[in-house]
Amino acid sequence: MTDSEVPSDLWTKATADAYDDPDDPMFARELLAATTGFLAERAEGRPALEFAIGTGRVAIPLHERGVPVSGLEYSPAMAGRLREKTDAIPVVIGDMSSTAVPGEFGLVYLVFNTIGNLWTQEAQVDCFRNAARHLVPGGRFVVEVGVPSVRRMPPGQDAAPFDVSEQHLGFDTYDFVTQRAISHHYTRQDDGGYRYGSLRYRYVWPSELDLMARIAGMSLESRHADWSGSPFTSESESHVSVWRKDAAI
Repeated sequence: MTDSEVPSDLWTKATADAYDDPDDPMFARELLAATTGFLAERAEGRPALEFAIGTGRVAIPLHERGVPVSGLEYSPAMAGRLREKTDAIPVVIGDMSSTAVPGEFGLVYLVFNTIGNLWTQEAQVDCFRNAARHLVPGGRFVVEVGVPSVRRMPPGQDAAPFDVSEQHLGFDTYDFVTQRAISHHYTRQDDGGYRYGSLRYRYVWPSELDLMARIAGMSLESRHADWSGSPFTSESESHVSVWRKDAAI
């Protein structure tokens, strides 16, 4: 299998063991309350399926709101961490662009830029198709993803920082032909040195996602700047988009 055919990075046990960081802003109680409230409203009392469920950061509090949740996860190590926390959420190991999960769902969702873990446009289109296959007519597919920062970059530049602090330096490098990118992370250690880590992804535009949805038989219902429902504007750095499966599909 060539690099271009690999669907995404396979997160290791070391990554899974270090993933749940209560000091990370994405684990903030207020954010998770807004996220799960938004998702529960769109589920309308029906079962939900999380693509790339990970260690259950969103799935567990969503389940605690009374929404029946199932999961699909590419990394056995990440799924293992979830199973250590709860056995109430069934998880299937597989690729979100192709793997089937038993059941029918009123909501499929994919959070925190994870659509970019699929490295090709074809794989991302297949992810939308797979979401549509799991949805009942009228069901919703929700995706949270950043707006590519390449729009701010001058000609000739292929790197952009996203976090510069005493403890962490993070920047992305871009291939503008393939829309492939690498996030580089330099994290300061207790001894004063730095640990390097990287994550590959494919960036994708909101309009491109809308077309993927149409190919899969879904149409845009709403787009917001965040989980609180703030308006999406030309200055928004990320979006939460909701597509609805056509009744005839």
